[in-house]
Amino acid sequence: MSDTVLLKRNGPVAEVRLNRPDKHNAVDLSVFEGLAQIGEELRADTGLRAVILTGEGENFCSGIDTSLFAGGLSPKDINARILDFPEGEVANAFQKPAYVWQEIDVPVIAALQGATYGAGTQIALGADFRLAAPDTRMSVMEIKWGIIPDMSITRTLPRLVRADIAKELIFTGRVVEAIEAAHIGLITRIVDDPKQAAFDMADLICGKNPDAIRRGKRLLNDSWTAPASESLKLEAQFQTELLGSTNQMEAIFANLQKRAPNFK
Repeated sequence: MSDTVLLKRNGPVAEVRLNRPDKHNAVDLSVFEGLAQIGEELRADTGLRAVILTGEGENFCSGIDTSLFAGGLSPKDINARILDFPEGEVANAFQKPAYVWQEIDVPVIAALQGATYGAGTQIALGADFRLAAPDTRMSVMEIKWGIIPDMSITRTLPRLVRADIAKELIFTGRVVEAIEAAHIGLITRIVDDPKQAAFDMADLICGKNPDAIRRGKRLLNDSWTAPASESLKLEAQFQTELLGSTNQMEAIFANLQKRAPNFK
């Protein structure tokens, strides 16, 4: 695996770090492939409780590495990858690095700082939470290159902002500062130290019933636009799976005995 995307385990928490600081963590093919591969590894990790996405250096991710448009891949090669949906996958090779974080059952927290443009914005939108430094700047920048955003943004942006705001961001590519990004829903909250805040949130999540956390994420993801007949049944199904289970009983006993829970 390339060293442009790094994986570090901190007990049940995984940190996935974009590691091209000299290029402002711009996304080239190695980053696309590294994020997708690591995401799949974590998806299969039953001991995982939370994932944190970070970027090395002063910027989370400045967007697509322009070498992709300057001879790195031909238009024919790019189109072939765009239209290739592997067996059993809902996302292509360019969508997977952003969408895989929604396929992982545990919460994914993006710690953002500096430029978070284009592909960087779309990767961040794939996380469940976005904790951003005051200097964070976001942009759906693909219109600059005469294209539309296509890294699973149709599954992420509409769940966060109004349709008119989404269209404005996509049609103009304008840069949104952290305060406005929080106001319109692109980021969860502004913090002085996003990485530390992300680990603090992960620690809090790790102290909760992991069975409930996993089902809670699936419940919201699967029912967000589902009809009531489906979403309410899903609530009932997941709740009956939890009630009386080992970890649910441990949550009860830990609260009654005023101690930290010991989940399995």
